[in-house]
Amino acid sequence: MNLRVQSQVISQARVDSILNAQILAGDSIPHIDLPEIAVISKPVFKNRRDARRYWRLVYNLKKVLPYSEIIADMVIQIDKELEEVESPRDRRKLVRSVEDSLWDQYETDMRKMTVSQGRLLFKLVDRETSATTYNWIELYRGSVPAFFWQGIARLFSSDLKVDYDPEGEDKLIEQLIGYINLGYI
Repeated sequence: MNLRVQSQVISQARVDSILNAQILAGDSIPHIDLPEIAVISKPVFKNRRDARRYWRLVYNLKKVLPYSEIIADMVIQIDKELEEVESPRDRRKLVRSVEDSLWDQYETDMRKMTVSQGRLLFKLVDRETSATTYNWIELYRGSVPAFFWQGIARLFSSDLKVDYDPEGEDKLIEQLIGYINLGYI
């Protein structure tokens, strides 16, 4: 009998240490921290066309979102480096070298993007950096190249000056980004 009581005490101590249990009135009450779980409803579509659009947007977001985050990080890095450079010539050299290195690294991925993925990237750049793609081109390269690239974008029915509106037309995109970041999609 003494052996049985001793084994219960040892097992009780083991449960208390593993589960952070509290002993109340001789009973062990385990305290377990569970991760937060969000319950999302399955999307309901009016027809197949809406379902295809939705899942195409999810696919495009998954493909483009990492690039928008890379762009935001690069903008922060370039801004820090440009604060240290005083002459306009050195600033242009720095911007050109960063642009060349990015182009070498991501050229094939950028060329494989579709027009709709490019449009989405413009919006996500605005979301991540709080400035449009046109503004960044104008700041780093000048107004003439910004005007040129805006013209090229307009040929493909795009706009470098597009703003991201998380409360309005881009509400679904914002919701999907949240789901992607949480790993639900």
